[in-house]
Amino acid sequence: MFLFLLIFSVSLVPAEETLEAEEFPPIPRQFRELALGMSLDDLRYSLSQDRLFNFRGDRDVSFLPVRQETLVETTGNSFIRRAHFQLADGEVFIMSFTLDTRLIDHYSMFTTLVNRYGQPLILNPSESVWEDDYTRVSIERPLTIKYIDRTVFGRLQEESRTIQDRETLLREEFLAEF
Repeated sequence: MFLFLLIFSVSLVPAEETLEAEEFPPIPRQFRELALGMSLDDLRYSLSQDRLFNFRGDRDVSFLPVRQETLVETTGNSFIRRAHFQLADGEVFIMSFTLDTRLIDHYSMFTTLVNRYGQPLILNPSESVWEDDYTRVSIERPLTIKYIDRTVFGRLQEESRTIQDRETLLREEFLAEF
């Protein structure tokens, strides 16, 4: 014989108050002293001063000539295994932190962000995403926290589409000559 138990929840809060959205702080653009929009020199300094990172100076900095972007990659201590920073026009527009799953788990990170910033806008097995007009923060698998400046990222995507469209047009014009 099975026993079914139904539990009914009764709210004592008036209906108009339950319809209001909870107030959450803005989506963060910063982790510790590292922030979207900071310069390469400021990034170097902040990484060298933060004991959570093993920043080795210029050995961890690469220049990507294709888009004239800079990439900073460094190892971390404790909870952070690796950190990546992409810079465009001399400013950080992506920060990515791969965490050590022996010390921190996905569920803890997810619940921390939900409690602080509300439910994610995108939730699927590979990522959870919080965003506003300017910033996107995601938890991705493997356990990686990523901060993206949406304005800069959108501009770079548009520039890439423009270049691709131009190359496609040039290819078609070239083929038409035969």
